[in-house]
Amino acid sequence: RQVQAVCIPAIHLHTTAATMQVSQKDFEKAQEQLKLLKKDPGNETKLKLYALFKQATEGPCTSPKPGMLDFVKKAKWDAWNSLGNLSQDDARQKYTELVSGLLSAESGAQKEDSSPEEGRHDGYETIIVTTKNNITTIKFNRPDRKNAINHKMYREIIKALEEAGKDDSTIAVITGNGDYYSSGNDLNNFTNVQPGEMKKMASDGAVLLKEFVGHFIDFPKPLIAVVNGPAIGICVTVLGLCDIVYASDRATFQSPFSQLGQSPEGCSSYLFPKIMGLAKASEMLLFNKKLTAEEACVQGLVTEVFPERTFQKEVWARLEAYASLPKNCLAVSKQLLRSMEKEKLHEVNSKECEVLKERWLSDECMNAIVSFFQKKSKL
Repeated sequence: RQVQAVCIPAIHLHTTAATMQVSQKDFEKAQEQLKLLKKDPGNETKLKLYALFKQATEGPCTSPKPGMLDFVKKAKWDAWNSLGNLSQDDARQKYTELVSGLLSAESGAQKEDSSPEEGRHDGYETIIVTTKNNITTIKFNRPDRKNAINHKMYREIIKALEEAGKDDSTIAVITGNGDYYSSGNDLNNFTNVQPGEMKKMASDGAVLLKEFVGHFIDFPKPLIAVVNGPAIGICVTVLGLCDIVYASDRATFQSPFSQLGQSPEGCSSYLFPKIMGLAKASEMLLFNKKLTAEEACVQGLVTEVFPERTFQKEVWARLEAYASLPKNCLAVSKQLLRSMEKEKLHEVNSKECEVLKERWLSDECMNAIVSFFQKKSKL
């Protein structure tokens, strides 16, 4: 989705996911995961964690201010008091996200230390593409934007899929760098669009989206998604076009189209009901249901869920075993599995993009977008 209307909608997907409340179970799990950190995150981060924990469990600070010479207690009190009237739900959300970010950063650093990147492809700015051990990996690489997909990233992913389909690798893997798998479309794609340009932007966005999804439909080799964190919008809907989806237990899946007056894409209007049943698909595609990794696995969208602490090690060991299988055999077998559906999927993709283009230009969609950003600005 790329047009202004297009974009903004998708963006909302990202931002919405970041603001959705976490359950008490998720909060308690984050407390346990914090104990897995091997490196001291630093005093500033520890104060943030302390303040968010107190706010989440007790609410706004009501304790008397410690004396000036009690430096430790005063620093803690200041950190907690600075959160003001932040709700306990929002504090749980921020605490959980902070812990997830710390774990991801440490996990990524450990992986880089143990296996420096080899076989890196040149010519990419928003993604990292490598080929090693018969695996071509396409890694979303905008961690500061939660791997939100901008126009350049859409085109680079298309290019990477084209190259991976033709190279000597046996399988291809898509994953994210950092805290998120991907937060969906990047709002910055559409902030400078003028009213008179909306029609062209909607049309161009639909063309780009159709091409993007089409490359997933036509990819000739086994394509495996390694979902390392929260996933939103377009990066969720195209999971139905992947052959295997492995997820960390801290991953979540959401496609909140209705909140921005939009409609499904990525062939999800056809594949999600087939994968999880009409009722569950409707909950997700119509009513913005966010799934945990475990729920997504039970419903068939995810193949298998792994503990965050062992996720990278277990998944990549398995992928390397898959990549040692006969390459042509895997490609031919995939084509047999997918061939009967390919024409239908392209038809669905075309229809979804056509409907989305109309949605992006509708008053209802525009009003929903404006309302979303007004609410976001108050957070």
